[in-house]
Amino acid sequence: MSYKPTIGLEVHAELKTRTKMFCDSLNDPDEKHPNTNVCPVCLGHPGTLPTINKKAVEAVIKAGLAIGAKINPLTKFDRKNYFYPDLPKGYQISQYDKPLVVGGEFNGVKVTRIHLEEDAGKLIHSPYGKSTLVDFNRAGVPLMELVTEPVIHSAEQAVQFIKELQLLLRYLGVSDADLERGQLRADANISVS
Repeated sequence: MSYKPTIGLEVHAELKTRTKMFCDSLNDPDEKHPNTNVCPVCLGHPGTLPTINKKAVEAVIKAGLAIGAKINPLTKFDRKNYFYPDLPKGYQISQYDKPLVVGGEFNGVKVTRIHLEEDAGKLIHSPYGKSTLVDFNRAGVPLMELVTEPVIHSAEQAVQFIKELQLLLRYLGVSDADLERGQLRADANISVS
C-alpha cells in the first residue's frame, strides 16, 4: 500500500525590526537578561494603546511582492483570544480576513496569504518539570505568518520550501530566519490518503 500525503504549511518568521510590533520596546533576539525589553503596551497593561510598526508592515509587503502576491489595499488587525502563560494580554493581535498579502507562489507552492501578528513570550521549563519561568522579551515581536495552500506532497518538498523561504527572507533583509533561535518556525497540516 502506498500513502499520499497532502501538506499545507504555516511558517512564522520573526521580523528584523528595531522595535516590537506595537510599542517602542526593543526587538533584540540577543538579549540575555529576561524581561528587559518590555513596557506596559507589550505586557498588556490596562489603558495602553498599540501603535503599529511601519517597518514590519513594509517587510511583509516586501515579502509579498517577492512572491508575486497581491497587496491588500485595505487591511485590519483582529484580536485572537486565548490563554497561554507567555501571552501577557490574554489575546494576540493578528490578522484574519483582511491580511496584508493575498496569493502568490513560491518555489512551486501556492501561497494563500501572508499576515502580520505579534509573537508570544518564551517559557523556560526547569529540569524535571518542577517550575516554569516566563521571559516576555519576545512578547510583541513582529511575526510574519505565511500560509500555503495544501499542495505539498512530500516531506522533502516541505523541507525544501522552508529552506528556500529562509534564504528569501534573509536576502530581502526582513528576517534573520534562524531556526536555532526560534526566528523561523513551521507548523505542518498533514492529511494522508
